[in-house]
Amino acid sequence: MSWLRALKDTALSGLSVERRRLEPFVALRGTAGLAVVVFGTLALFGPSVAASAAFGAFQAGIATFQRSWRPRPVLALASGASLGVSTFLGYLTGAHSGLFLVLLALWTFLAGLAWTAGPTAGVIASSNVAIMLVTVTLPTSVATAAGHAAVIAAGGLVQAAMIVLFPVRPWGLQRDALADALAALGDYARRLRQDPTAPFDPEPLMTARSAAAVTAWQARRRPAELHGARGLAERIRPVLASLADPEVGGAAEGPERDRVRELLAATGSVLDSTARAVRHGTPVHLAPAAVAALRSPDTEALLTGPARRAAARLVPLLDLLHDVVETDVVAVEPTPPPTPAPASPTPQGSVAGTEPGPDSGGGERGTGYRDRPGLLRLLPLVLRDIRGELHRDSPILRHAVRVTAVTCAGDVLGAALPLGHGYWAPMTVVMVMRPDFAQTYGRSVARFGGTLVGVALATGIVQAAHPGGYVSAAFAVVSAGLMYLLLRTGYAISQVFVSAYVVFLLGMAGAGVSQTVRERALLTLLGGLLAMIAYAAFPAWETPRLRARLADWLLTDGRYAAAVVGHYARPGDRGGPEGREVRETLLATRTARVAWHTSEERAAHEPVRHRGLSPATADRAERALAQFARVAMLMEAHLPGRGVTPVPAAAGLAEVLRETTEAGAKAVREGRVPRWDTLRDALARRDGEGVPDEVVRSAADRLLEALEELSAALEGDSDGPRSPGGSAARASEQDPSA
Repeated sequence: MSWLRALKDTALSGLSVERRRLEPFVALRGTAGLAVVVFGTLALFGPSVAASAAFGAFQAGIATFQRSWRPRPVLALASGASLGVSTFLGYLTGAHSGLFLVLLALWTFLAGLAWTAGPTAGVIASSNVAIMLVTVTLPTSVATAAGHAAVIAAGGLVQAAMIVLFPVRPWGLQRDALADALAALGDYARRLRQDPTAPFDPEPLMTARSAAAVTAWQARRRPAELHGARGLAERIRPVLASLADPEVGGAAEGPERDRVRELLAATGSVLDSTARAVRHGTPVHLAPAAVAALRSPDTEALLTGPARRAAARLVPLLDLLHDVVETDVVAVEPTPPPTPAPASPTPQGSVAGTEPGPDSGGGERGTGYRDRPGLLRLLPLVLRDIRGELHRDSPILRHAVRVTAVTCAGDVLGAALPLGHGYWAPMTVVMVMRPDFAQTYGRSVARFGGTLVGVALATGIVQAAHPGGYVSAAFAVVSAGLMYLLLRTGYAISQVFVSAYVVFLLGMAGAGVSQTVRERALLTLLGGLLAMIAYAAFPAWETPRLRARLADWLLTDGRYAAAVVGHYARPGDRGGPEGREVRETLLATRTARVAWHTSEERAAHEPVRHRGLSPATADRAERALAQFARVAMLMEAHLPGRGVTPVPAAAGLAEVLRETTEAGAKAVREGRVPRWDTLRDALARRDGEGVPDEVVRSAADRLLEALEELSAALEGDSDGPRSPGGSAARASEQDPSA
């Protein structure tokens, strides 16, 4: 992509307005907390202290809107406390330009490294630096500075108290995440009726898994319906794919296919009903027709082989899912369920092990839930990750160095220019710079446009009406409330109200009243230009890393497939060592998949050449790995339980799969085309000795076909045209890895 095209695309993305579901009650609660802080401190301590307290409450409110599964009060408290510490240190050094610049450099560098812990930590840390640049202009002594820092932390405390006293839809984010996963699974079941190989985007399941990790405090209060359903949904998905697949499931045409379509439609209905119940916390209402279809005795009469085994596994899983979410069934069950298979020995593909396992509700062994460490326990983990980023090629380290240098340069230039209140320039830098190109450039444009509109409106009101302290405070609170309400609709929209909020608040404190729209706009433009120039001069492009990301994905896919195949040689329960290995390798391949798609999406907007992995090649390679993962997932749907006859040849095949994909990943990383002769020879020998299991026999050849398609894609690398949205946009349509 050319620089001109890249600038145009990022500018349009920065100025875009998204249609998102608004959260008026959450915005009203945050606004009410801010109003309590502003008017309370204004009446007790005066406008200067009120301005500091307002910034603390404002930032704590923003922190609670971040995409995080931690308790909202914890985010508010952490934001208020960290901002209090930041501003106090800033107050102590604010009178000494050189010392303050050193502190600014240190604090900005740490804020840049904070992105290692995730976007929430990065946003909060960056906002702390930006607000520190504003608030250090307010107090005049150390004692006053301590008081200002205390009321800033108190602002976060008030917002946390508001969340506790006035909860709005408790566990709403977790409910939505689980409901979205169930609804996506229901939609997948319906699409399989028309397309037996329909793709599935596992992102909703991944989000639900992240939401299922809770702290010990949350675990004691989590609703029962949020515990266990996700793990069952994870296990339903491969069963659905196996049931629909014409090679290892129902026949492509005839009565067997018609019965498969009925089961898929009924499953979709049950999953939709369960999703609605989870989302709203209401009883499950199952459609009588769906219950009748699932209980029909025609299943055993019409289905044979793997299709019958898949159906025998599907119905008990749906029953367990319903029992986890709701025990009161509102439905008609006209026919009794089929007689369950004997408990021992368990036939291959039966329902053995359908009870929620260690990961069913997001559980950790020995705790009953997936543990999310508290902030104090998290600190050593974050420090370990930061140490891992301290190398030359790390994009996080490059971002930290880049944002530090440019923020300090913006502070020096802002102070040197005869515009007054030069902190608008470094504040813009620290707020718009991100570790990737598209966000930095898009936010720079959005920041300038939003600031220009917001500052113009607010400054015009201040200079025309000359409002007093309480009226300015009221304008500030209204601006903050509108920002909270529209925060998720776009960065440009939010910046209109953030800028107006800052102008009204400083006007209330008697600071910055003389500064005009032109001066603030120029300083904001200066900060945005500095950020854009800095990224171009010291970039951290994703494009050169695409091959490494693809290699990581191939490596984890190979280990996942090897673990699944190896399970056939050592049948056992899902909770045993073999089952845990399958689950762990599955999670690893999901992580690699996310890294690939994130990297590919960022690279699609970068003004650099592809360097060996063109968009057309990336698309084709992505489809090949998606097909490889899909075949492995179909095998997972038929994992043999305890007591099933082992498939000895599967052990050797699993080892060959692991070794060849490791070698293939190394070849991809080094820019070579991987070869699969070893795997091909192993499959040829397998034909000689025989593999009695039809699932393994069919899947092995399809795994090789997918790997050969990957090699063909890399061998035929070309600069073919990218379809609209790039391969990243098709990730959710093409990748069936589960």
